[in-house]
Amino acid sequence: MTEIDPIIRRPMGARRFGRINWLGLWTLAQREISRFMSVWQQTVFAPLMTAGLFVVVFSIALGRGDREIMGLPYIAFLGPGILMMTVIQNSFANTSSSMISSKMQGNIIDTLMPPLSAGEILTGYLIGAVARAALVALVIGIGMMVMIGQLPQHPLVAAVFIGLGALLMGGLGLIGGIMAQKFDQMAALTNFVVTPLSFLSGTFYSIQALPPFFRAISHANPIFYLIDGARYGFTGVSDSSPVLGFAICLFSVLLVCGTCLYLLRSGYRMKP
Repeated sequence: MTEIDPIIRRPMGARRFGRINWLGLWTLAQREISRFMSVWQQTVFAPLMTAGLFVVVFSIALGRGDREIMGLPYIAFLGPGILMMTVIQNSFANTSSSMISSKMQGNIIDTLMPPLSAGEILTGYLIGAVARAALVALVIGIGMMVMIGQLPQHPLVAAVFIGLGALLMGGLGLIGGIMAQKFDQMAALTNFVVTPLSFLSGTFYSIQALPPFFRAISHANPIFYLIDGARYGFTGVSDSSPVLGFAICLFSVLLVCGTCLYLLRSGYRMKP
């Protein structure tokens, strides 16, 4: 008996083992990229302004004199954390806003009707998140280079952690968009989960300054390893092993993407 897709009631067998629908995948990815590029003032320029304000305010408030953290001038310590925090927030916003908007406006059928498998849908959304994250990281990185003369000491490491951050938070954004049934629920997830995790992850301070209990909690936060890995990529200094951070971030990405695939295949809260 032919298995039926629970979302749009079509046979799934041919799509599961068939060739990749490159045209459909590219079209979905192009749609996601065009969606945020059409409002680049909000999606690219605004994060640059926010990151710049964070650097200015915190460097003035806490970075006067010879203040150093982990042997680095405070502004050099702060820059990579601000960059990564902005990247993960934008990655999350890209997929979550796209999914919840499609559901609320009733045009989610435009994504579900084409012959795209769950993996292709997930890949298309994640390409959009990674593209936005890369553009934001590039713009802020150039700003850091111009303003404070900071260049990455390990560019490949920085790029890997930025990519992992985009994939992890893009996947979490997609899960949030699928789970949420209205914009208020999505806003609550952003305000009470994503923002606290990103702020309380060593962005503005070294976790070595925390009491042991809160330091242990920070080590359980995957976003800490993203920010710490980016900081190592830019400065060569980190709170934890970059290899351990890479392993934890990769595992988190695989776990989140696996959850996304399950939700997309089951059609949970996505039926038109």
